[in-house]
Amino acid sequence: MAQDPPAQDLMRYEAMAQDALRGVVKTALKRAAAPEGLPGAHHFYITFKTEAPGVSGPPDLLGKYPDEMTIVLQHQYWDLAPGETFFSVTLQFGGMPKRLSVPYAAVTRFYDPSVQFLLQFEAPAMPDAAGAPHAEIEAGTATGEPSPAPADGEAKIVSLDQFRKK
Repeated sequence: MAQDPPAQDLMRYEAMAQDALRGVVKTALKRAAAPEGLPGAHHFYITFKTEAPGVSGPPDLLGKYPDEMTIVLQHQYWDLAPGETFFSVTLQFGGMPKRLSVPYAAVTRFYDPSVQFLLQFEAPAMPDAAGAPHAEIEAGTATGEPSPAPADGEAKIVSLDQFRKK
């Protein structure tokens, strides 16, 4: 007896689940932006696609990370502004304050090492060299504890190797 092919997901449940989980990131950032700031030892490592639509920041900084960039929100961040579709924050890079704006759709990982909480998202569809969109999907979990934020209070760019499965 022939088996029927699986039904096509016209509801796009996976995309709905991704959007709902990105809401967790938005809510966490809203709590961090409150006057009392991050509670206890909580801090965030946020990885995002630098070439995703809507990402903005200094070209010299984004140019150093043509694929993904990880920022740390811990002790020294300013003007954190979580909006409905993106967040903005000022961090120090090389001793200079620089403002970044990141759509939640560009976020690929959100990690709070204080409680070992990790969310990983499908990367947004990105145009390839020929201009056609493609989706890059990375799966896995954090396998190592990220190193602490630098003592001098500057933003730290974290190598993604510590998050990859070996």
